[in-house]
Amino acid sequence: MTATPSSTSSHDEKTSTTVDTIPVAPKPAHVRVVPVSPYALKKSPAPSTVVSTYNSSDISFEKGGPVWDGYLEDELPEKTHGRFLRNVRFQIFSLYRRLFGIVFIVNMSIFIATCARGSTDANYLGKVSIANLFVAILMRQAYVINTFFVVARWVPNTWPLWIRRIVGRVYSIGGIHSGAAVSGTLWLILFAAKATQQFIHKDKITVPTIVFAYVILALLLAMIVFAYPRSRTRHHDTFEMTHRFSGWTAIALVWCLIMFLIKDYKRPGQTLGQAVVQAPPFWLVLIMTWSIILPWLRLRKVPVRAEVLSNHCVRLYFDYVDTQPGHFTRMSHSPLFEWHSFATISAPGAKGYSAVVSRAGDWTSEQIAKPPTEIWVRDIPTFGVVAVSPLFRRVVLVATGSGIGPIAPVVFAKKVPYQLLWTAPNVRKTFGDKLVDSLLEANPNAVIYDTREHGKPDMVKLTYRLVRTFNAEAVVIISNEPLTKKVVYGMMSRGIPAFGAIWDS
Repeated sequence: MTATPSSTSSHDEKTSTTVDTIPVAPKPAHVRVVPVSPYALKKSPAPSTVVSTYNSSDISFEKGGPVWDGYLEDELPEKTHGRFLRNVRFQIFSLYRRLFGIVFIVNMSIFIATCARGSTDANYLGKVSIANLFVAILMRQAYVINTFFVVARWVPNTWPLWIRRIVGRVYSIGGIHSGAAVSGTLWLILFAAKATQQFIHKDKITVPTIVFAYVILALLLAMIVFAYPRSRTRHHDTFEMTHRFSGWTAIALVWCLIMFLIKDYKRPGQTLGQAVVQAPPFWLVLIMTWSIILPWLRLRKVPVRAEVLSNHCVRLYFDYVDTQPGHFTRMSHSPLFEWHSFATISAPGAKGYSAVVSRAGDWTSEQIAKPPTEIWVRDIPTFGVVAVSPLFRRVVLVATGSGIGPIAPVVFAKKVPYQLLWTAPNVRKTFGDKLVDSLLEANPNAVIYDTREHGKPDMVKLTYRLVRTFNAEAVVIISNEPLTKKVVYGMMSRGIPAFGAIWDS
């Protein structure tokens, strides 16, 4: 079952955007500066100088100097609820897992009732198996994902915060995908067992139906094993290849399975054609197949203009499609074997988009050393987590390293008041004056913290300071997995809605 993203990230792609790992460090040596105009910073001769500007009418500080001056002495408020309840609510039972649990529990309730009844035939079990696989595949389709995000973004930011903080987790719909996939596999096990029993008793089921059922089951089990989070992290390339090629093979065999199953159960005097068009599984598999083929029909090689920003990253410019803040696209030089997802950086009124590719392995290093003039892309731009930002009236946007890629277009769009916090080493030297200056122009109060100059900060405390001083309703963070989880938990456990990628692909 190959699929598209996620927010959501995709089962086909390994996200290549890298960010700095920022553990808590000893108190940095702060440099006290006088607030200056962001435009004056454009002429700064020192590329590694920390950029920190703010408008005192919007944000006031008890101490002069950089925005973060003395933040380590700030006292964080007590976390809400007890430790056990906090961990259950914000870590163990995330919305992704709750969605998985709802789908799985509903399926298993029906599964147990079906087993207890004992009179169900293989035809019914086959329909339920296909229905679950249908849901699993559709939940990874780019058009379906975008539809969920579009509907979620219709919610006005005047609605109660408790509603918006739930709607803002629309990127957790991957839990429906995984819940349906696992449930469908368990139903297929029951189907194979029942079909085998019926075959032994010469009750309609034929040999081809049995063979295809067991081969498909083996493929699905392999996909589930490699999709398990720990396996996926340690063997991501294997996960991608298994998910893609096993998924394609499984779909082809599902066609064979349902044709033989329909043939086994067609009524006397009924033609196979009549039985096929009247069978719901046929139409479900047809839509599933089209859903998988559709992204590949949009496969194309497009021209790209590359701007090498440093030996750490390159910025790629495209004009084949316009994008919106929160979109990501997929790129490849070998379409059958690897895909890499990158956030799109769009500017209001400008055609096309750009993407920042940072050094994170062999593929990204090659783009920096030998910038491409053409590259393969497929599917449509798809929404990810930062697309939920406009649901809130005032938002702190947090990025580390090249996590600024997904955040930048949201800053440029200016749909609601934003406060940007960006930490990275050698900001201007690494990412270039053009990107830094454009962010400062769009968000003059941006806090850009140079980790090479000042050390790595306590991101929970620094983020909370900006939430408090900016009077923000929510936090959106793009960073590496450990830091994202730490900041999201640090905010959520204190009653502040926080949103970050969930690495569900």
